[in-house]
Amino acid sequence: MRRRVGPLLVVVLALVGCSRGSSEVGVLRLATTTSTADSGLLDAILPAFEEEYRARVDVVATGTGQAIELGEAGDADVILVHARALEDAFVAEGHGTERFDVMYNDFVIVGPEDDPASIEGVSVAADALGLIAGSQATFASRGDSSGTHTKERALWEAAGIDPDTGSGWYKSLGQGMGDTLNFANETGAYTLSDRGTYLSQQANLPNLSVLVGGMSIAENADPALLNPYGVIPVDPDKGNIDAELAEQFVEWLTSVETQSRIEKVGVDAFGQPLFYPDSEKWRNR
Repeated sequence: MRRRVGPLLVVVLALVGCSRGSSEVGVLRLATTTSTADSGLLDAILPAFEEEYRARVDVVATGTGQAIELGEAGDADVILVHARALEDAFVAEGHGTERFDVMYNDFVIVGPEDDPASIEGVSVAADALGLIAGSQATFASRGDSSGTHTKERALWEAAGIDPDTGSGWYKSLGQGMGDTLNFANETGAYTLSDRGTYLSQQANLPNLSVLVGGMSIAENADPALLNPYGVIPVDPDKGNIDAELAEQFVEWLTSVETQSRIEKVGVDAFGQPLFYPDSEKWRNR
């Protein structure tokens, strides 16, 4: 099991620099969204980087907003997240050197099979949220400033609805994707999930089905549900940043070889990739 640090323990990252001993070539601090960890992607690809560069990757898997805050504080060497507006602002404000495309998947709305809001097959996600609000069916929100939560709030805005003014049907959990899916499964709620995390945990979610977004990304006709991921090295001027290892990680992650590995994750188990490669090198291969 890959070493992960929970959001409540991120303060220990300040000690990482002191723990880098001469016995290790390098330690890369990677702050990333929970979806890359919960889906199994990192466990599938990171060992190859660690072996090639004789380095250890310490992963902090948290919401995108918190991952970006770790980068801003200089408590991560590189971030891998999925909220494009926040990523662009991170670079524009000088916290990161440059954003690089890595991969994409999509978001789906999942919910109970009896579908009390009758959203199954609705092609526009904002319209589906309107039906959920109109029926006051329970909706579980991550509520954690993650990339998924940011997307969810944008979809509510597109629907012209402020769910916080509802009468108790909107549940803001402040939890990661896995816990939010478990809550929805246990309570018969709807929720927005990235497809990769949902597929990787589907076996433990017998009461949930994909209702909006289709059974594969190819069937998803709503561009608002596209979910791109970017990787950004943290500005080395923040101090205690392993800029060289961060640059090597970006080069490795966006290489055609690693992109090919990403494309294979999930295919054997689910019949489709959990993430689709999208680096510039991959597109131009």
